[in-house]
Amino acid sequence: MAEPFQIPGLDKLREQIDEVDRQLLELLNRRANLSLAVGQAKRQVSGRVFDPAREARLLERLASLNQGPLKAEHVTAVWRAILSASRSLQKPAAIAYLGPEGTFSYFAARDFLGESMTFVPCHDFNEIFRGVSLGEYDAGIIPLENSIHGTITQSFDLFSQYEVNIQAEFFSRIANSLLSREKSLENITTVYSHAQPLGQCAAWLRAHLPSVRLVSVESTAAAAWKASREEGAASIGHRSMAEKLGMSSLADNIQDDTANWTRFVLIRPGVSPSRTDHAGEQERFKSSLLFTVPNRAGTLSTVLNTFSAHKVNMTKLESRPMKGSCWDYVFFADVECDLSSAGRRALIEDLDACCNSVRVLGCYPEGPRLDSTANTTGF
Repeated sequence: MAEPFQIPGLDKLREQIDEVDRQLLELLNRRANLSLAVGQAKRQVSGRVFDPAREARLLERLASLNQGPLKAEHVTAVWRAILSASRSLQKPAAIAYLGPEGTFSYFAARDFLGESMTFVPCHDFNEIFRGVSLGEYDAGIIPLENSIHGTITQSFDLFSQYEVNIQAEFFSRIANSLLSREKSLENITTVYSHAQPLGQCAAWLRAHLPSVRLVSVESTAAAAWKASREEGAASIGHRSMAEKLGMSSLADNIQDDTANWTRFVLIRPGVSPSRTDHAGEQERFKSSLLFTVPNRAGTLSTVLNTFSAHKVNMTKLESRPMKGSCWDYVFFADVECDLSSAGRRALIEDLDACCNSVRVLGCYPEGPRLDSTANTTGF
């Protein structure tokens, strides 16, 4: 019987890898013990485990120290997993998201927070906001806007109804797929999805399936389950759902623009955002706020001029109807500064003087852009 072919030097290289793995495991457990000590210290002060500013600085520093051959994105992915495990050790956390499992919110949450969290599916956004505000969940993942289809208005409305604050933001790239048990587009008569992906793929649908019935449902995962049970049905959703449900992807990347991103935020209980802990405003910080103004000419421009006078750039302004009051509006704004810092106290005072009400929803570092090749769809 012939001896198996031996690659010269392979056994020695594997022994060296085994030794490095042993050292890595020892160092990871050493880091875990330090993380547990940090968690105990945090509980004595604020109980806050997740510090997005600290984690952002850590990932940036590691990327700058990396000399290869590992790519920067691989280093970031490894440390996101380490940070996720550390957070879980400090305090097991329940993270609410728009379910069921398999929605883009689910995959986006895992990309941002890692897999060591406990992810809890919710039926709709209202359930997430309500559960977070009551402390039933430690945090929630909420989509705010999409680069193609625009604002998710329900998300903005719910900030006015519940006592939550924004702790972090991140952006996820989206690539939509058409999933079905059918073998060709000619057999498709109905397409299910969340309203946002249907809007993101409107031009493709008009060009390739102009006569089909489009049906909006609560999530892309629910759409995939529904389509998997109906003859002639398809869904727009995450490509990974195809294998899970015995479907095929009839077309990938069907969104109308390849630069298709969704902005998500992490919400926590409480009306006041936590004080930020960072080196200063040289870092790229953002703040989100709600405000109302008297219903008379010039009041909104006074607010805009106030930000201008303080040399603060406003990147988003959205008006939403005020509940229980006809023709009055609540304004949602994003600005490029940290409104929780002592240096912005004068700006807050000036805003209080010209607004009926001002509520800072959150102050947080500008979020990372997560472009995972596994992410292939919507909400």
